[in-house]
Amino acid sequence: MNRFHANQNLPKRAITAIRKRFSLIEDKADDSVIDESLRSGVELRGTNLWVLMFAILIASIGLNVNSTAVIIGAMLISPLMGPIMGIGYGVGIYDSQLIRKSFRNLGIATFISLLVSMLYFLLTPLSDAHSELLARTTPTIWDVLIAFFGGLAGIIGATRSKNSNIIPGVAIATALMPPLCTAGYALAHANWHFFFGAFYLYSINCIFIAFSSILIIWVLHPSHKKFVDDRTESRVRRALSAVVILSMLPSIYLAGNLVNKEVFTTKANLFITNELTFEQAYITDKSINPAKKNIEITLIGAPVSQSHLKEIEARFEGYGLNGTTLIVHQTKNEVVDVTALKSNIVSELYKENLYQLEEKNTLIQKLQSELQKIDTNKTEWQNIAAELHAQYPQIREVLFSEAEQWKANDNSADQKIIVLNVMASSKLSRSEQYRITEWLKVRVKTDKVKLIVE
Repeated sequence: MNRFHANQNLPKRAITAIRKRFSLIEDKADDSVIDESLRSGVELRGTNLWVLMFAILIASIGLNVNSTAVIIGAMLISPLMGPIMGIGYGVGIYDSQLIRKSFRNLGIATFISLLVSMLYFLLTPLSDAHSELLARTTPTIWDVLIAFFGGLAGIIGATRSKNSNIIPGVAIATALMPPLCTAGYALAHANWHFFFGAFYLYSINCIFIAFSSILIIWVLHPSHKKFVDDRTESRVRRALSAVVILSMLPSIYLAGNLVNKEVFTTKANLFITNELTFEQAYITDKSINPAKKNIEITLIGAPVSQSHLKEIEARFEGYGLNGTTLIVHQTKNEVVDVTALKSNIVSELYKENLYQLEEKNTLIQKLQSELQKIDTNKTEWQNIAAELHAQYPQIREVLFSEAEQWKANDNSADQKIIVLNVMASSKLSRSEQYRITEWLKVRVKTDKVKLIVE
C-alpha cells in the first residue's frame, strides 16, 4: 500500500523538483533592491550622458573602419539598456510615472546618439559603407528573437541578488549602438533606405527587450506592483500585444525574403555544380539572381546546342527551381577567340591596376619636368657665364650651384640660394664684386645670391 502511494506521489515530486530546478525566486534579490536598481538605471544625466556620447563615437569609428572589436567595446560601455529595461519594469508594475520617465530618457538618448553619430560621419573623410554598417540596414525575425531572448537574460540578471556579467553580454548580443550609428551615417549621407532599416532594427531591439522585461516582472510579481483594476490591466495587455505584433510583422516579411534568397542561391549553386558540366566547354562566369529567378552563365569552348540546354532546363524541377530561367552566353563556333580573350584579360588587369598606372604616370611627368628644368638651368648658366666673361675678361672660370643655407642661432627656415664661385686671373675689387652680385640678382630674378671669389 505504501509503495502504491509512493508511486502515485512520484509525478508530484518530479514536478516539484523541476520547478525548484528552474525557479527564478530562490536567488532573486529583494524587491526593494530590484526597484532601486532598475529605477536608477533609467536616469540619463551627468556621467551616463557623457559615457553615452563617447560610446556613440567609439561605435561610429568602429563602423567607419569596419572593426568588430571596437564596436563590441562601445556596446559594453553603453548605458542605453537602463531606460529600456525601465520601460519594461514600469509596464510590469503599472507605474505610469516610471514609464513616462523611461520613455523621456530613452528619447533623449536616441536623439543625442543620432546627433553625435551624424556629426561624426559628416566630418570623417571615410565615407564607404563597410560590411559592419551594411549588416544593420536589413533587420529580420532573427533580430527579433535575439532582442527577445537577450532581454529575458538581461532582466533575469538585473533581478538577481549577486552581480553577474549578464547585462554586458546582453548589450553585445542585442547591439543597440550600431543601428543608431548606422542611422546617423544615413542622415549624414541622406540615405533614407539605410536610415529606416537601421532605425527599425534599433526599435525592434528596444521593443522586445522591454517586452521580455515585462514578462519576467509579471512572473516575479514584485511587491512594488501598483494596484490596478482588471479593466486597466486588460487594456495594458492588449496595447502591449498590438505593439509587439505590429513591430514584428515587417521583420517576418524581411526574414522570409532573406530565407527565400538563401534557399534559391543554395539550390542554384547545386544545380550548376551537378548539371552544368560540359566536355568541351567551361564556365568562366556565373550570376544567380534570386529576385528574378535567373541563373546566368558564360561559356568558352565548344558551343552547347539549344536542344541540350533545353534538356538541362527540364531538370530544374528536380532541384526545386520551378520557374527559373537559364541564360547562357557562349561563342558561336567551336574555336575560342584567343585574341578577344587576351584583350579581355589585359583590359581586366588594366582596370585592376589603373590607380597604380595613374600614380606612375604622375611620377614620370614630375621627373620629366625636373629633368627639363635641369636642362633649362644648364643652358641659362652657360649664357650667364659667357656674359660675365664678356664684362670681366679676367674671369677665367665660373661654378654655379643651388645650395641650402643654414646659419647658427637663426631659427628661420632653411632657404635655397644661388652660389656663384668665380676664379679670376687678377683680383676683383670690392666694387666689381658688388656690381657682379647685383647684376646676378637681376639676371636670375632672386635676391638669394652669394658670390665667392677665389
